[in-house]
Amino acid sequence: MAAAERKPHGFTVTLCRDQRTFALLRPEWDDLQRRCSTATPFQSHAWLESWWLSYGTGGRLRIVLVRRGGRLVAAAPLMLVHRPMPLLVSLGGGISDYSDILVDDADGTDPAAANAAVDALERGLQRAARHAVIDLREVRPGAAAEKLYARWTGARARLADSVCLELPASPIEELVKRLPTARAQRVRAKLRKIDALEIEDITVGEDGVPEAMGHLLRLHELQWRGRGVTVEHLRPRFAEHLVRATRRMVRDGDAALTEYRLDGEVVAASVALLSGRFTGGYLYGADPRLRERKVDVTTMLLRHDADLAAGTGRRVMSLLRGKEPYKNHWRPEAVTNQRLLLAPYTLEPLLKLHVSRAALRERAATAVGERFPAAREWRDRLKDWRSAVGIRSAGRLGARRPADR
Repeated sequence: MAAAERKPHGFTVTLCRDQRTFALLRPEWDDLQRRCSTATPFQSHAWLESWWLSYGTGGRLRIVLVRRGGRLVAAAPLMLVHRPMPLLVSLGGGISDYSDILVDDADGTDPAAANAAVDALERGLQRAARHAVIDLREVRPGAAAEKLYARWTGARARLADSVCLELPASPIEELVKRLPTARAQRVRAKLRKIDALEIEDITVGEDGVPEAMGHLLRLHELQWRGRGVTVEHLRPRFAEHLVRATRRMVRDGDAALTEYRLDGEVVAASVALLSGRFTGGYLYGADPRLRERKVDVTTMLLRHDADLAAGTGRRVMSLLRGKEPYKNHWRPEAVTNQRLLLAPYTLEPLLKLHVSRAALRERAATAVGERFPAAREWRDRLKDWRSAVGIRSAGRLGARRPADR
């Protein structure tokens, strides 16, 4: 932990660069997350520490912490990278659908206190980013990071990022009522089909997470085989992270891992992540044979997650990133994440260069998609080839069960 720096109004700002120190922050970090109204599950200590253990690089951790009277009131979980230039980026990387900072705003009647904490965090980040641009990807609208962006005293820029789809946290019957009559009737028929097959949904406890996650990842690879699976989902480091994080989050009530069984056999599994106002279905796997029995897997999973969200008093059920057609059937609201870039004024030229590179890459990707429709098909073929190579390599090295470190 870097030496503490005293700030006005009794704030103390420190920089955590050590993984062991970050691990010890767990109790006060979790308490701060519960006091940050906009926090998502991807800001939980369980998720971020586990991600660091699987994906972090030693010596690159940069977590700015703000305390007042000894109490943690703000935090920015970042890491240093050097490509394409020195950047401070959010922990969680590409496998997290949202990133953010944490700010204590539990006392909604005193916004000045939250603003003062953000100002202290801003001063700490100015010092941490003396030689790097801060690049916050996948910031959900209304996130605490927007307060930081608004009060930043250096150079800044804002870009659009991924699109997430959201539904109100309502029971499935309420969601069905949102649909046109004909589609609603088809959905009700699909639900009756699932009920007639007597598919059981079993909630998995903490001790059952490693085995159940093994089922989920196996079924996930099976359902996407030949259709462009995300290669990262097949790698041992992803499995290790997901088991480790989910086990803690299930214990703390921040995740729900579910198995779906037909005649005693696990035919599907899913994991949903939870925070104060938010539920998000993160990953699922399903046996392709369910399609042969006319089971609409996404409808089955959505019913479970919708009832979970409504039953626990959440406000939002997120379908997370991606605009896949099956999601749009439910008439969700499209919410565009933001990419917030911040730097001291002395690094404004570097920030502008980074913004230009990001915009150029986005335009190039859009142009390729529009002019060469076959590019997506070839990309999926490449993914399948890479996944097949990965599976064969894992088989030669000896399959190992996801670690619970």
